[in-house]
Formats: sequence, C-alpha cells, structure tokens
Amino acid sequence: MAFTLYSLLQAALLFVNAITVLHEERFLRRIGWGTDQGIGGFGEEPGVKAQLMNLIRSVRTVMRVPLIGVNSITIVLLLLFG
Repeated sequence: MAFTLYSLLQAALLFVNAITVLHEERFLRRIGWGTDQGIGGFGEEPGVKAQLMNLIRSVRTVMRVPLIGVNSITIVLLLLFG
C-alpha cells in the first residue's frame, strides 16, 4: 500500500470516527473521563484531561452529521475504485 494523500485522509477519517463512537457511560466513565470528573473551580485553568474531554464532546457534537456523508462517499469511492 502506497502512502498517498488519499490514505492520509482515510486515516484521519478513521481517527475522527473513533473519537465519535466513544460512548460516555460505557467507556469514558470507566476510565475516569466522565462529565462529572473534569469540573474545576472558577478562574482555574482547565487541565489537559478536561480539555481533551471538551475536544471529544465537541467533535461528537459537530461531526456527527457530516461524518455520515463523508463515510458514504468514502465507501462509494472504495467500491468503485478498489
């Protein structure tokens, strides 16, 4: 398999898909990354863990609908061009 721009985009798509399917109650809470674990006080800088949780939550919210279209296009391209 050659290292092409398409394979790089496909790897990024797989990574975003992996972030999107992480379920908060079934997986993230078991490892201590639930919504109630990252609460800080007023004026405190959020830690790395809280920032990653915000990133995961944002990606799941924003990319849910566009990922359906991008995944469909990727599947069609793979079926047509191998």
